[in-house]
Amino acid sequence: MKYVIVLGDGMADEPVEQLGGRTPLAAARTPVMDALAAQSEIGMTQTIPKGMKPGSDTANLAVLGYDPAIYYSGRSPLEALSIGIEMEPSDIAIRCNIVTISENPDLPFEEQTILDHSSGEISTEDCAVLLEAVRKELEDETYRFYVGTSYRHCLIWKGGSVLDLTAPHDVLGQRIGEHLPQDAHLLAMMRRSYEILKDHPLNRARKEQGLNPANCCWFWGAGTKPSLASFTEKTGKRGVMISAVDLLKGIAAGSKMTVINVPGANGGLHTNYEGKADAAFDALTKDGYDFAYIHVEAPDEMGHQGSAEKKIQAIEYLDERVIGRLKQKLDEAGVEYRMMVMPDHPTPVAKRTHTDKPIPYLLYDSAHPQEHTWKYNEAEAEASGNFFPEGSRLIEKLFSV
Repeated sequence: MKYVIVLGDGMADEPVEQLGGRTPLAAARTPVMDALAAQSEIGMTQTIPKGMKPGSDTANLAVLGYDPAIYYSGRSPLEALSIGIEMEPSDIAIRCNIVTISENPDLPFEEQTILDHSSGEISTEDCAVLLEAVRKELEDETYRFYVGTSYRHCLIWKGGSVLDLTAPHDVLGQRIGEHLPQDAHLLAMMRRSYEILKDHPLNRARKEQGLNPANCCWFWGAGTKPSLASFTEKTGKRGVMISAVDLLKGIAAGSKMTVINVPGANGGLHTNYEGKADAAFDALTKDGYDFAYIHVEAPDEMGHQGSAEKKIQAIEYLDERVIGRLKQKLDEAGVEYRMMVMPDHPTPVAKRTHTDKPIPYLLYDSAHPQEHTWKYNEAEAEASGNFFPEGSRLIEKLFSV
């Protein structure tokens, strides 16, 4: 038996008026997921423990079977693992997003507004150029910058402190003053990064092309060196992680799962969906792995952008180009498998950030198909009456056969 989790990051949502009161998942054309649902158990589960902030860090740990209340030490340290940063116990890792902030010349830095947490999904190559400009002026023996993926980078603070820092996607469209770090040095670096980047030649060119400038470092997600149990020792399964996002690669590195890097996978709407499906198939059927975790970031990014239309498109791509493709290949190969489809958390387009509400799951067993009339969406999953309160134990249900 082979096992798969297909994770549509942020795929769950709330009813949207412009969609006739449906969620993007319900409004999307998803023939593969709906056909699977008719043969599967569907239900709701709680991935975010009570009292913890909803995020892809805590939620994906839970989906992989790691109780965030036990294993979570901060988001950025997990990404540091992916980048290959060797952290000391006294080091603090901090996420360094390069974001888009308004450039009103009549307003001081604190009065500007955060416009885009991803700087128009800027490429890693362009962002590395901008981070190098920041590094040349601001890096020293205490503060070190490291290039990650796209707009997501890392700052290591030697001998630092874990601070309560605000995620930029939580305050989109808001005045930044109330959300800046209380630490004087971090605040000074953010303010200075804005001066360095807003007139950088690369950003001038981006603005001429109608693109959002990547004009400010935004620090958040601070934490200490993580310690995760081996996934194989914990579950008895050899697993692979397929994701374009450093956070997920970091979780895999910490849990000693194999990371598969798919060419063209970028965490955006136009990623290499087929490549992810093919990589999972090859890992399961040719390379002897038991379990594949396919993470697709696009629904979450479109939720942060507040676009129901693009979120629907991301979900439809996931349905056809990942789930449909992988299912067809596994069926044609005669492989018995159990597949779970789910988001990690909701990212409602109306809120443009994460919430801690329960999320819908689908569990399909190719060897024991069920018979139902339901489809896969939030309302029908809730109406099923199946509720799994401990999301960090749902993977045990997947592996129960």
